[in-house]
Amino acid sequence: MLLFTRLAVPLRTLQKLTKAHRWHHTSLTNELIENMDKKATWDRFYTENGSKGQFKNFEWFFGFDSVKDFILPVLQSRSHSHTGQLNILDMGCGTSALGPCIYRNSPCAVKVICADISTVAVKLMQKHSNSTLVQPCNLSSALAFLELDCTQLRGYFDARSLDLILDKGTTDALVRSKEGQVKAGQIVKQCLQVLKPSGSLLQFSDEDPDARLVWLERELLKGFPSDNTVFVQKY
Repeated sequence: MLLFTRLAVPLRTLQKLTKAHRWHHTSLTNELIENMDKKATWDRFYTENGSKGQFKNFEWFFGFDSVKDFILPVLQSRSHSHTGQLNILDMGCGTSALGPCIYRNSPCAVKVICADISTVAVKLMQKHSNSTLVQPCNLSSALAFLELDCTQLRGYFDARSLDLILDKGTTDALVRSKEGQVKAGQIVKQCLQVLKPSGSLLQFSDEDPDARLVWLERELLKGFPSDNTVFVQKY
């Protein structure tokens, strides 16, 4: 059984973010829009974004503070029926602080894996984490960074091994690229294979939830029935 929950958080659109930050020139903007499913595109983006000097987390849509009052209670509720760490995957993390902030602030023990297809993004995150050691709220928590193609999650994670998968704009990027729709569908199926039966896929999106729900239901029908929970976040 799938449960779709609508939530509302005031966030900025990609177009407004692009204009406000002016973080790249026109050629990169066009490449990003047309090739969001390509590793080379993101390596170039994070190389240029990270060449400006001191490291700064880059947030698509929003930061941890906007959703902490939702995510932390979700983790707390999972921990009541769970022994040991909760296994969390921040899928397509880029250089967002979302995963590290969950690691630092979660009162229950978590193992947060921040994963991205971009080698550059993963190295930047790992280097920053090593240079800014922070004690987590729960001393049993752990944080890791991993380079991976999210269409191949089963190559990295065992079946039914994850408690929560966070998708903050990753599916959005794929469905808007020329060849990304098929990959986005593959990711959904992979997520449901590596999530525990009680696990959740939490999507944050700038797409209308009705449109996203239709797409998710269609992709799930292509795969297999699931008892997992899928949340769709609107802004």
